[in-house]
Amino acid sequence: MCGVPATAALTALAACGKRKPSAAALKPDAHVLAIGDSLTFGYGAPPDASWPVKLGELTGWQIENAGVNGDTSAGALERLPALLAAGSYDAVLIGIGGNDMLRGVSASATRNNIAALVNQAREHTPHVALLATPAPDAMRAAVGSLSDAPFYEEVAKSGQALLVANVYSSVLSDASLRSDRIHANAQGYAKVAQLLADQLKAAGWR
Repeated sequence: MCGVPATAALTALAACGKRKPSAAALKPDAHVLAIGDSLTFGYGAPPDASWPVKLGELTGWQIENAGVNGDTSAGALERLPALLAAGSYDAVLIGIGGNDMLRGVSASATRNNIAALVNQAREHTPHVALLATPAPDAMRAAVGSLSDAPFYEEVAKSGQALLVANVYSSVLSDASLRSDRIHANAQGYAKVAQLLADQLKAAGWR
């Protein structure tokens, strides 16, 4: 094993090919919770076109869509304990914070709420992914150059969650994939699902 003697097998097991718990592959029929706001809910497209539905089709996972239109990080933090208590999830996908930014909630409050969401989810499962949301900027949206709010990377790193970067940003930067200035259309949510599937595969979840 990695070219070491058999007597060092346990050491080798820990040292070579070492992967973080969040990088372990999920079972094919994994039960996954997707908690978020209107982008998770699928606002702007038919119910069967939301990205949780499409991601389930791509992966075979059973994905529960707990997206709520208009929800904030504080609202998701209130909802998460009951959701986790009601089910046993193999993974949790968190996509929240856009409404906080639109409503002028302080970045520190939003960051703290999302960090608490990540911590609660990590107590339930090591497979926790944080979907970065772009900072609202009408001018950058108009020229197709939205970028993720920076605190998502900080929260993911400190909470040992998988950061899913530049998914919402890239889709919402493309006018042909939007139903309005801040929501995707059916094609956009399908693109979100594909980009998510690609990043989760690269992270070893699939």
